[in-house]
Amino acid sequence: MTAVLTALRRTAHSGTVERLYFVRAVDALSSATATYAIPLLVLVTTRSAALTGLAFLMEWAPRLAAFAVAGPLVDRHGAARVFRATNLVRAAGTALAAAVLLVLPGTGSATTGVVLVLGPACGLLSEVSFLAVETLGSEAGRRTGAVAHRVQAVQTGIDQGAVLVGPLLGGLLLLAAPSVLLAAVAALAVLAAVTTPDRNRAEGRDRMPGSLATGWRTLRRTPALLWLVGGLAASNLASGVLQAATPITLTARFEMSTASIGTVWSAAAVASLIAVWIARRAIDRWQVWPVGAVAAALCTAACFGIALSGSTAAYTATAAVFLGAEGALTVVLRTLRARLIAPAAFASTLAVTIIVVLLPLPLAGALVAAVPASALPRLLLACATVQGLVLGACFLALRRHLPRTPPPAAERAESGQRTTQLVDQW
Repeated sequence: MTAVLTALRRTAHSGTVERLYFVRAVDALSSATATYAIPLLVLVTTRSAALTGLAFLMEWAPRLAAFAVAGPLVDRHGAARVFRATNLVRAAGTALAAAVLLVLPGTGSATTGVVLVLGPACGLLSEVSFLAVETLGSEAGRRTGAVAHRVQAVQTGIDQGAVLVGPLLGGLLLLAAPSVLLAAVAALAVLAAVTTPDRNRAEGRDRMPGSLATGWRTLRRTPALLWLVGGLAASNLASGVLQAATPITLTARFEMSTASIGTVWSAAAVASLIAVWIARRAIDRWQVWPVGAVAAALCTAACFGIALSGSTAAYTATAAVFLGAEGALTVVLRTLRARLIAPAAFASTLAVTIIVVLLPLPLAGALVAAVPASALPRLLLACATVQGLVLGACFLALRRHLPRTPPPAAERAESGQRTTQLVDQW
């Protein structure tokens, strides 16, 4: 135990890429725990599928509004400063909610109201911190040149690891008490804030004031990125419906306990971690487009499989394939995004791409809230159909727009030598 604590302390206080990985992991775990646990809290306190879908909608809608100011804010003040401040505010708000829940009964309208208010607040702050740490990660990947996808794969693996641990941690802490769960989220946010790398203090002098209009113009002038973002938006509609519907489906249709839902998500996330590892090496060999196209096909097929699942085992297996393919698609998106977007006003363009990708998520919550539980499989089938059509058109277009000439061998060798030791150990 002493050795583990010593290693974590050394990582948290280092000035290298490892410190950025550490901070991203803590922030992602805090966000993932809150994201998956808050709708579950609503389900536990109300036993209402409609309110669970509403909670998902209320949690994701403010996330889109966050990017309207987060991108320009990061461009003006720097990603590290914004990331630190956001996590401190999130820690304070979550700790306050934990204190309030200590004096409220375990169920009832007052408890549900607190959780429904906390969801949008956590969602908004989570996306601001995500955009800031994603900007820091893109800067680190850009410095590695031709093997930037390796850094992006590590960061995607960290995010998927949070998806693996977050639901399980949330489920276990929820067994203790809602206030214990929220206190843990607050503690993780504080840890992320105090260990934030101050990388862009010197770079802030070179930053240009950005805006969503600037980001939108940049996105429109980059056809490859525009097509990929559109395809992933369609995929996120299916992913959002799956996230919002899973607690309802597993408890109502398969009669699982609420505590075991986190285990299902965690088992599926293991496959995603493996897929990210495979995607990194596949891009090394076959470049970005073939890897993305295969991942898109698997993602669509898995979504059909989830809708048609007749058992818990089949549901978990197809969800694992879905999350794995989604993880590979994320590596492709982050690699192209870091390569295609110029550093000037980067965060504003990043904000626009994230808004487009996340826009279907509140729609997914509204759809789950609007349909009865028995109709959720048919809703997933419809989403899978839309996903397949849009992703197919997306990758056909990317075949024309992506640059086909690989980086020079000398650049690949030099970049690989710089980053292999830092990346491979993760």
